Amino acid sequence: MTSVRFTVTPTKAEDHPGLSDTSPEISSRSGNHVRFGSRESVSRSEPPSDSSMGVVAPTGGGGTETPDHSNMEQGDGNSKLSSVYINNSHGADDDDFYDRNLALFEEEMDTRPKVSSLLSRLANYTNLMQGAKEHEEAESNNEKKKAKSPRMGTFMGVYLPCLQNIFGVILFLRLTWVVGTAGVLQGLCIVFICCCCTMLTAISMSAIATNGVVPAGGSYFMISRSLGPEFGGAVGLCFYLGTTFAGAMYILGAVEILLMYIAPEAAIFTAKGLEGEGAAMLNNMRVYGSVCLLLMSLLVFVGVKYVNKLASVFLACVIVSIVSIYVGALVSAFRPPNFPVCTLGNRTINGHDLVDQQCAKTVPLSAEREVTNETLGGADGNTTTLATTELVPSPGENTTYLWSRFCQSVELNSSCDDYFAANNFSRIDGIPGLASGIISENLWSSYLGKGDVVEKGSLSSSQGAGLPSTQQPYVFADITTSFTLLVGIFFPSVTGIMAGSNRSGDLKDAQRSIPIGTILAILTTSFIYLSSVVLFGACIDGVVLRDKFGDSVRGNLVVATLAWPTPWVIVVGSFFSTCGAGLQSLTGAPRLLQAIAKDNIIPFLRVFGHGKANGEPTWALLLTALIAELGILIASLDLVAPILTMFFLMCYLFVNLACALQTLLRTPNWRPRFSYYHWTLSFLGMTICLALMFISSWYYAIVAIVIAGMIYKYIEYHGAEKEWGDGIRGLSLSAARYALLRLEEGPPHTKNWRPQLLVLLKLDEDAHVKSPRLLTFASQLKAGKGLTIVGTVVSGNFLHSYGEALAAEQTLKLLMDKERVKGFCQCIVAQKAREGISHMIQSSGLGGMKPNTVVMGWPHAWRQSEDPQSWKTFIHTVRVTTAAHLALLVPKNISLFPSNNEPCADGYMDVWWIVHDGGMLMLLPFLLRQHKVWRKCGMRIFTVAQMEDNSIQMKKDLATFLYHLRIEAEVEVVEMHDSDISAYTYERTLMMEQRSQMLRQMRLSKSDRERERVRWSFDDAQLVKDRNSMLRLTSIGSDEDDETDGGERERAAAGDGSSSERHRRVQMTWTKEKASQYRAAHSGCSTPEGFRDMLSIRPDHSNVRRMHTAVKLNEVIVNKSHDARVVLLNMPGPPKNPDGDENYMEFLEVLTEGLERVLLVRGGGSEVITIYS
Repeated sequence: MTSVRFTVTPTKAEDHPGLSDTSPEISSRSGNHVRFGSRESVSRSEPPSDSSMGVVAPTGGGGTETPDHSNMEQGDGNSKLSSVYINNSHGADDDDFYDRNLALFEEEMDTRPKVSSLLSRLANYTNLMQGAKEHEEAESNNEKKKAKSPRMGTFMGVYLPCLQNIFGVILFLRLTWVVGTAGVLQGLCIVFICCCCTMLTAISMSAIATNGVVPAGGSYFMISRSLGPEFGGAVGLCFYLGTTFAGAMYILGAVEILLMYIAPEAAIFTAKGLEGEGAAMLNNMRVYGSVCLLLMSLLVFVGVKYVNKLASVFLACVIVSIVSIYVGALVSAFRPPNFPVCTLGNRTINGHDLVDQQCAKTVPLSAEREVTNETLGGADGNTTTLATTELVPSPGENTTYLWSRFCQSVELNSSCDDYFAANNFSRIDGIPGLASGIISENLWSSYLGKGDVVEKGSLSSSQGAGLPSTQQPYVFADITTSFTLLVGIFFPSVTGIMAGSNRSGDLKDAQRSIPIGTILAILTTSFIYLSSVVLFGACIDGVVLRDKFGDSVRGNLVVATLAWPTPWVIVVGSFFSTCGAGLQSLTGAPRLLQAIAKDNIIPFLRVFGHGKANGEPTWALLLTALIAELGILIASLDLVAPILTMFFLMCYLFVNLACALQTLLRTPNWRPRFSYYHWTLSFLGMTICLALMFISSWYYAIVAIVIAGMIYKYIEYHGAEKEWGDGIRGLSLSAARYALLRLEEGPPHTKNWRPQLLVLLKLDEDAHVKSPRLLTFASQLKAGKGLTIVGTVVSGNFLHSYGEALAAEQTLKLLMDKERVKGFCQCIVAQKAREGISHMIQSSGLGGMKPNTVVMGWPHAWRQSEDPQSWKTFIHTVRVTTAAHLALLVPKNISLFPSNNEPCADGYMDVWWIVHDGGMLMLLPFLLRQHKVWRKCGMRIFTVAQMEDNSIQMKKDLATFLYHLRIEAEVEVVEMHDSDISAYTYERTLMMEQRSQMLRQMRLSKSDRERERVRWSFDDAQLVKDRNSMLRLTSIGSDEDDETDGGERERAAAGDGSSSERHRRVQMTWTKEKASQYRAAHSGCSTPEGFRDMLSIRPDHSNVRRMHTAVKLNEVIVNKSHDARVVLLNMPGPPKNPDGDENYMEFLEVLTEGLERVLLVRGGGSEVITIYS
């Protein structure tokens, strides 16, 4: 066998105009295009070697090896561009283009390349970080910039970024307060639930992230590509808002650390009284928070590289702070830090009010100095009581500062608060240490209401007074606490698990690093949070834990009191880590918004997709700063945290939903490398997320869901249509398949019957719809619901008219959008219009969702048309519809029907119920009145009574029937007396038959003239016409239509005699004499005798009877319904004998004369309305 050698040459996308490298998908427009050619080996005896496929390096700048793609190849009469996969250097011989073994596929090589070229392209593909430019074309340069190879591993690329994003302000500012308020047991429960939520979400996210390349956009990209643009846009914007509010929360946390623990004297607003301290603090937070936001935004605007350089510093601060907490907890077992807490009875005293450092009512004058020194030097962990035992004044005692806060004066005999008089001061250790056993007191919860005093339950007190006053120096709770509130406040401390997936383009092996790094980061942080809950409960006293701002320990950060070697390690470390987290949020949120804007699914966000020349999202950063400013104006960390909790939980919920949906649908593309997932885990995570949303704050949850729902509906109605192969589309396919199979089990019940329309439209030569009002009428009938198929027939051959069919289909789609008709369009290419309509009626729909009603237009000006094809096609369609047991609606004078913008203010819809057709005439007016155009129209039902009928009883029965049908309408019975056939009827029938005969003769004369013109165009000598031309000429003179199936069958069954006659007629030679003989034999109206024969016609008796009925009914209908908005009328069926088709059209014209709008209705043979429920 001849050996074949392939030369695979990757060529540049720039060498081929119109080709881009934006996607690695296998298509003819892919980036790394491959040219290949086959040539026989020089030495045919040379054995094939493994290295027979050589890869040639791409040449720069379009060298000489690049073939000229401007030349055109001719094939099958159509020009096409030379294939970019074929080496055209051997253009002389087509066989050299392809491998001889693949000759069967050579004509498709331009669209279906060889496996060798495919593998070459995939080998040259590199997983570059695409960022927000996923669907955007890369910058077109003459030379490609060589991309830097990604080198980041699991530890640096995923694990540490996730740690930095998960640890945040809540750990340092609120976790101790959560433990003190909820207790150790409920605190562990809160942390465990939140960590389980993120762990299950991480499992689902790992499955999605390892199912393909995840560019920047993280969760937005995963959700949008898994659940579609509607869900993706809604949840993506919610995640963006959550990230933005997270930045505001981090900034507020940094400002709180600065103003309360680092530089309290930097406060701009100061309170004149104790009640104004809260308002002054909020104003300080607003001012400093706005300044910090401005500075951070400027830093992000200048360049992200500076933020990235500081990221390692901020991460080091977080790690050092956490390590100092653990070391401090261990050291406290041997040497507890000295942070005494002053209490009055069991109530905690604010440490800021110990101005003279005295936790007592009075101090002896002589011993004041000695007692003060002893108190400050005591650090052995024992409780020292330094309070007087009674209020009896003694000459050697002096009052302390606390005395002045509880009594009216500093004198010993002044009037004091009852609780102050009944209880004594005492000092307790705020940090008893790990070995003190204080955890037994901190196991249980101690929820407080706003304004309650922080109390120590183990101390005795005499409750001799009422509620404490805010003027007294107690430590008060600033908000009402509950388990649900604490969940909402704590949850932001476990977010940040998407950091690894956002960096997938920078990873050496994203499929391996993202699951391992993210899950390890969650396990690490979960262990730290759970162990911190236990350590805080075992080392710190409950009153200090419940003291949110550390007022009892003289304004120290509570978690810092446990730190080693100094509290400043935690204070400074938490400040910088919180600033770093804020910078990360302000960096990530604009890029997320830019990714959403560049997908172009939300039109009004399009402006935020633009930025600086280097791609920095300037406008998105500006919007992010404005939204973050709203969070800063709230100025309370405890109020901002639940807001972003809602948005993050909603995002995690849909990540779990996406994984579960893809798993259950078994989508062929669902092949994640991470295999440790299951749909039950995803559903559990989704359930936990939904529960946490309503547990933490039900009203915030409702607001978040409403916002997401509004965005969803906006994208659904106004957003750009995207086909991303999402799971919702797959779910729709599965649901549609299931529903169709269920519908196939049997015919629908009468109660479930509804018109499923097949609207037949006709296009003119310019592909414009001739009667667009038909679609308007269909939209009014359906009111936007149910199945609607809009169809048309394009004459021609499908192989050559495919483009015309696509253009016609696009025209129908545009008209459907204009008329707001929800449905499908179908275009059939057929040689003859009748065949196309017949095929469409037979094949439209699927399973139980087949059309049951056909809507078609009336053939206008059929009398004046010399071509009978229009009305013959109409009658043929009526017959096909009847044979298929479908209902038929024919609006006559459709151009006079109202549009959707022309509602009828009054008037009636008249129904003429002449024969029973399954109830279609009753149901149609009811359906039309559901639309705004016909809503104000009344309904009148007329029926016809003969002489033998009891018209009074008929009216009662009809009214009862309508009552049971729940249809409101006026009822009238019209009596039609037997009468003789009038002269007008006889004359009208005669005119109809004469006209039919005349048109038949005129068509024959036209055929003769055509034959004469053809004859004189050639020589008078004998001229034998070919078969096709002769058939065309003879068909023109035939009165029967050759397009009917019946005509074909009759000619086929005519026998040998007719066959030989037809053959003889086709083969005949035309001469002047034969032409004259033929005209004399076949032309009847061209001679006076022919006219006399036509005038002597006597009308057929059956035609006279039908005409009589049409005339009488028309008189009655016009008399009763001349002012009706629309008249609905039973449509009589066509005659069984096709010879009377033209008369049938005349009967319908007479029946509807003088009526402005008529809807001819023909039932499908089944009941469509019932009186039963």
